[in-house]
Amino acid sequence: MADEQQHALSHVLDQLESAAHGERIKVEEVVEKLGHKSFAALMLIFALISTSPASAIPGITATVGVIVAILVVQMIAGRKCLWLPAFITRREMSTSKLCKGVGWLRKPVQFVEKFLKARLTFLTHRPWLLLPLILILGLTLVMPVMEIIPTSGSIASAVIALFAAGLLTRDGGVVMVALVLLLAVPVSVWYFGFSA
Repeated sequence: MADEQQHALSHVLDQLESAAHGERIKVEEVVEKLGHKSFAALMLIFALISTSPASAIPGITATVGVIVAILVVQMIAGRKCLWLPAFITRREMSTSKLCKGVGWLRKPVQFVEKFLKARLTFLTHRPWLLLPLILILGLTLVMPVMEIIPTSGSIASAVIALFAAGLLTRDGGVVMVALVLLLAVPVSVWYFGFSA
């Protein structure tokens, strides 16, 4: 059980890769594959996509920001089954680019998994969970603006991915690190954006 939990991130990548078929794949198919209750898994996937080289695609940071915001609002509201609007679920991605992205993410994900374990699990439940969720919601609201600041979208997405990884593996320590980084993101974005 502990081993499954530690490799939860790789399992999510496996599921995403197995969903890839044909030339293009809809967001709806990704949701169906991961499950309508997998808020953390979907948050992780979309945040990782925005962290990968795919973040260079115009509009990807803003799109991921909108999707994560919708997921977070539903998590704060306590919904058990997620909902995404049709204009998002109908969006398509190139399966070849998706698989290439998954391949690129394998090594960093496997590296991170070495440090993940169940600890401080109370931080992955309410009411403690509400603070990082609210901060992530605030972060997603400015992600569309990050399109104009190089690397800022990737920084924000990496923090969101780290938080989702903590939820998936019940690692409160990682959630705490993500919380600290969430508070540091505005400073980082300002520094990288305006000192470049």
